[in-house]
Amino acid sequence: VLVSLIRLSKRLQSRINASLFSNLPMFFGIDLRPMAVGVLRNVIRLPVFALCLTAVHLSLTYALAQFPYTRPWSNALGHWFMTLAKNIALGIVEALPGLVMVIIIFFMTRIVIRAMNSFCTSVEEGRLVVSWMQPETAKAIKRMAAVLIWLFALTVAYPYFPGSSSDAFKGVSVFAGLMLTLGSAGMVNQVMSGLVMVFSRTMRPGDIVKVGEVIGTVTDLGFLSTKVRTPRMEEITIPNAVLVGTSVTNYSRIYDDFGMVVSTAVTIGYDAPWRQVHAMLQQAASRTVGLRAEPGPEVVQKALSDFYVEYELRVRLERPDDRFAAISRLHAMIQDVFNEHGVQIMSPHFEGQPAQAVVIPRSSWAPAPAPPLI
Repeated sequence: VLVSLIRLSKRLQSRINASLFSNLPMFFGIDLRPMAVGVLRNVIRLPVFALCLTAVHLSLTYALAQFPYTRPWSNALGHWFMTLAKNIALGIVEALPGLVMVIIIFFMTRIVIRAMNSFCTSVEEGRLVVSWMQPETAKAIKRMAAVLIWLFALTVAYPYFPGSSSDAFKGVSVFAGLMLTLGSAGMVNQVMSGLVMVFSRTMRPGDIVKVGEVIGTVTDLGFLSTKVRTPRMEEITIPNAVLVGTSVTNYSRIYDDFGMVVSTAVTIGYDAPWRQVHAMLQQAASRTVGLRAEPGPEVVQKALSDFYVEYELRVRLERPDDRFAAISRLHAMIQDVFNEHGVQIMSPHFEGQPAQAVVIPRSSWAPAPAPPLI
């Protein structure tokens, strides 16, 4: 009997795989199919184990009853087994109403969360407009509300769990709560910092930001960290607690109908007339693809240093996501225009003015292997 039961159990377990749960939904981004497979296999093992235990009990009871000396042991073993089976059956029957209530609470929570997710998704995609929720905060509100609803549902369902009133269950609950409290202090700090970042609307996915020495595009704004993709296609993960404690420059937030403002600086010697430098910088901006003609470029003189004048050129972009490529094109055009007019850019710094301006004539702008000028 034992051999037959074990073989039957193995055969049933071998037919259980993840394909049986192909329609099982994701739960907080977690694939529940492996867990469901494990639970179902254990559900099969449990009755098989009970049948094996029953077979062993019956064989022992029968064997001990064959001899007068061991017959009292057989009677005691039979009484103990019947009492155990009775207690287990009564415990199962008493736990059924609580389990039914837990299942009802679970399905009601699922319904509420699905309705809330549908509402937040509509706000996030712009299909629904409400005054108290912004599209960029809808995703964070959806996640936070789902966590709070599940915690509330777990609190409500706790008294209905079988054995929840026992001292052992209470002790395990206190131990689990203590471990969670001690181990989640840093995570709570990150989560609260993430909420500050989301609800203060400091940044959102797609914004071009500068955090410390990191400049790039925000790809994901999570509860624990924020991901930024740099122009070199490097993904940098910044903890939200660092973002809260660091100054953040958002280049996309100031974008309006006139375009995003970007700037670059050059240092020119005092022998170059400043009016000519202004005109050359404006001319370079007008030739650069991706910059707006209106409002026009603006040139300011930031500093009168010991050996040069520092000029800053401010322009506006057609598209915020073209920032890094547009600045590169602008730098190349500034070099061409200054070379055309024979004005030397004093970068890196010079302490002595050379006798001849360090410029490149137009005939040497594209030596091999550079492609010819058009």
